[in-house]
Amino acid sequence: MSLATLSQLHPAVRPAPAAATPEPTPPVTRIRAVPEGTEARGFALYVGIDEAKAEAAGTDLPRIVEAVKRLLAETVPGAETYASVALAPVGAGGRDVDVVRLALQDPAALAKHRQATVAEKPEPKGGVVIDISRKRVLLDGDTAPLTYKEFELLQFLVLREGRTIDRAEIISTLWGETDDEETPNERTIDVHVRRLRSKLGAYEDIVRTVRGAGYRFDRHADVTIRYASTPSPDVF
Repeated sequence: MSLATLSQLHPAVRPAPAAATPEPTPPVTRIRAVPEGTEARGFALYVGIDEAKAEAAGTDLPRIVEAVKRLLAETVPGAETYASVALAPVGAGGRDVDVVRLALQDPAALAKHRQATVAEKPEPKGGVVIDISRKRVLLDGDTAPLTYKEFELLQFLVLREGRTIDRAEIISTLWGETDDEETPNERTIDVHVRRLRSKLGAYEDIVRTVRGAGYRFDRHADVTIRYASTPSPDVF
């Protein structure tokens, strides 16, 4: 599944008789960049407006969302809707609509943001870089040969920094019912952790064992974490 974009075509206005006043011709909207074998199933409208602007206009974001939903229900009865509000740190700056596109995972906005991030931040040469957005780990500038599951395990601990995670929670989260791999037992988790540590080499202690309880990731001075660039949206 993917996103296409809408573009507006402005057809040429045919010359009208001298006595008549030509009526403006509305633009024709069409979907572009649609791959063969796909069909349009709906659309996303990114609205850039912060709470202050909404308040200045005598309204708020939930009311705007409900108004748009009512309009759609009147236009196309039975149409389904799903609205989210994009969150960003106070004072983050930038255009509201760009913040919304990033938070809601717009592919074009994400690609542009990644390019800007790469240009601004050179890769560190020493220590460990855990790059959540690119799903990779760098050890002193070289990519660590982690498997998909090993990176998932490390990421799971990193995103719960400072909290001890027991083996049962790791199993239930990383090996769900839809996973093609055989569900491991708690002893097997220890094997996965040992393999992960062996590939971390001199930095194996970033994954710590809490005896009798589970495993934990604590922040180290030589570890850099690059999170995904988009905050999680809150849902109306």
